[in-house]
Amino acid sequence: MRLHVDQRHERVLHLVRERGSLRVAELAEELGMSAVTLRRDVETLAAQGLVERLHGAVVWPSGASGPAPAAVPSAEGLVVGMVVPTTEYYYADVVRGAREAVEAAGARLTIGLSRYLPDEDEAQARRLLSTGADGLLLTPSWERGHPEPGEGLWAAEQETPVVLVERWAPLGHPVAGLDRVRSDHAHGAAEAVAHLAGLGHRSIALAVQESPTAPRLRAGYAAAVAALGLSPVAASPLQDAPSRSEADRFERTLEYLCEGVAGGDVTAAIVHSDADAIVLIPRLQARGVRVPEDLAVIAYDDEVASLADLPLTAVAPDKHAVGAAAAKLLLSRLGVSDEGPAARRHLDVLPSLRVRVSCGAAAAGA
Repeated sequence: MRLHVDQRHERVLHLVRERGSLRVAELAEELGMSAVTLRRDVETLAAQGLVERLHGAVVWPSGASGPAPAAVPSAEGLVVGMVVPTTEYYYADVVRGAREAVEAAGARLTIGLSRYLPDEDEAQARRLLSTGADGLLLTPSWERGHPEPGEGLWAAEQETPVVLVERWAPLGHPVAGLDRVRSDHAHGAAEAVAHLAGLGHRSIALAVQESPTAPRLRAGYAAAVAALGLSPVAASPLQDAPSRSEADRFERTLEYLCEGVAGGDVTAAIVHSDADAIVLIPRLQARGVRVPEDLAVIAYDDEVASLADLPLTAVAPDKHAVGAAAAKLLLSRLGVSDEGPAARRHLDVLPSLRVRVSCGAAAAGA
């Protein structure tokens, strides 16, 4: 139910009077209002002398009855540097989430791209620091999503705050002590397995392309298959012998799935990514494999899954939330928080499952 303007003003005044000061973005979220509407209300209240505006915050005016205004750290003038492999596909939403969180706090985001080039992560990070970045959001181009022994040590040696984004480090590695925010891809894969098992499938294949996401997908898949007591399925040949080209990847994955269905060993598959699934499904159908009748399919990523001619059920990592959470964590390390976290934090954001046609569920089309 939409509140009348007077009701909105009353709620704003109540919260600001109670707490002394609040950031505009936090106040808008708590009241369930858009930032634009709240700023308009704050301007009106400030013009009447009922509140004061200060660097993106709303402050109870000095001399008025109520608690003394708390000191509100300002992000104005701060620069957050962010190094990502690319701003396309997966990372577009991660960057967008970080940018919105940074700008909502009054700071500025600058970007460096590594393009997965050797040593480019460190070079881009140093460039951003040299041009004024106060802290770093880092997504290093680690092939398995984590550093190998001796790799990435430079990230742990920075004097400025660093938050890893969509990356992690093994226990004992110096980088493991950094703050990090990542999608829990293992959980996402396990959710896909559990959904297919709930539909009656006992033999579920996993077809993943090599990427930093792949090891976590395999781990979640294997854990769920074991926990649910499902029938073991032969691993994709790509797991032991990576593809030499995209054409090779599609051809070998196609043969793997067709042979599994023909032999009665596979009735469902999880395919990473949904772009790969969109290419594979017409080829499967051309070979006489019906989806979802002969092979239920769940894609992983949900970038374009809903746009397929056969809409794909997909696991959807909340990339925007990952970027936003990482930026807020870094800002807290830079002092832009009433109570910055004292201990380092490792945050896992759980993906969600979006059910469509390709898995054959009764809820298809939702």
